[in-house]
Amino acid sequence: MKRTLSLALAIGMLFALVVPVFSASVPKVGIVFDIGGRGDQSFNDAAYEGLMMLKKELGAQTTYIESKTPSDYEPNLASLAREGYDVVWGIGFLMADAMKKVAQQYPNVKFGIIDSGYSDEEYKSMKNVLGVLFKEHEGSFLQGVLTALTTKVNKVGFVGGMDFPVIERFEAGFKAGVWTINPKIEIFVNYTGAFDDPAKGKAVASSMFRRGADVVFHASGACGIGVIEAADEVGKWAIGVDSDQNHLSPKHVLNSMIKRVDLGVFNGTKMLIEPKFVGHTVTLGIAEDGVGLAPEASNNASKEATAKALEWADKIRKGQYVVPEFRADADKLQSK
Repeated sequence: MKRTLSLALAIGMLFALVVPVFSASVPKVGIVFDIGGRGDQSFNDAAYEGLMMLKKELGAQTTYIESKTPSDYEPNLASLAREGYDVVWGIGFLMADAMKKVAQQYPNVKFGIIDSGYSDEEYKSMKNVLGVLFKEHEGSFLQGVLTALTTKVNKVGFVGGMDFPVIERFEAGFKAGVWTINPKIEIFVNYTGAFDDPAKGKAVASSMFRRGADVVFHASGACGIGVIEAADEVGKWAIGVDSDQNHLSPKHVLNSMIKRVDLGVFNGTKMLIEPKFVGHTVTLGIAEDGVGLAPEASNNASKEATAKALEWADKIRKGQYVVPEFRADADKLQSK
């Protein structure tokens, strides 16, 4: 509980926000989900929690739309804008192009996007948009440290969803954390090519476990449900992502790389409805408590491994260590 409160306070201080007073009505806030949709118990569900925080804390009127295909992004964003929503969120970097088009068509509506941002030049014509990025590589580095100090066979795995820069940051940070502790550990890497297929996640993770891995970290949305199921079936470790995924297998989820998408939506909305808001991007890492380890109650790592991960977190927070965010840089740490 104390950790949760500190995260909320830290990000609240980062945004330097005050809750506006609405003279006539409460804000109307809508979310457009990527094709992964609600129920992934990870990224999208974390965004939904942020929406529910707005409903509880601000009394906001809320709604959401689930996209069935990428072609739905633009019409879904536009439909909420037409329906009079004050703030419209796009959840996921795949919506960046669609949001750019719609935001310029509806300059009087405020828009937010998770996992994407725009250039200063683009923001000149998109003064109504907030981009929220995260330093996933920093939180993933901590999971790599836990993994290196947990594996008994020096074989571990990383399961990604689609190979985009956001997911590359997860991979790079994880590799860097593992190889900083032990550069001789073998890391299996595979991508499912999707974020909404638990069966693919299970198949990829099962293959890694058959090859000898005893810890697998995923950054694959709903595919991760299958990754955790595979770990549970063979009695190995999985590491969750974005949300605390311990409940999916309390005895076989080592930890989860918490990414505060919920607070990104919550505090980002409060920024957007400020009268003087001007379009820009915010980036949240360990220093802002935007990423980090799961709460103590959901941590199955040893006390020694946890203490070492927290030592590294402190170094990163103080700027004493910069985590690589590209796989090419992380790969240089591997012992050939």
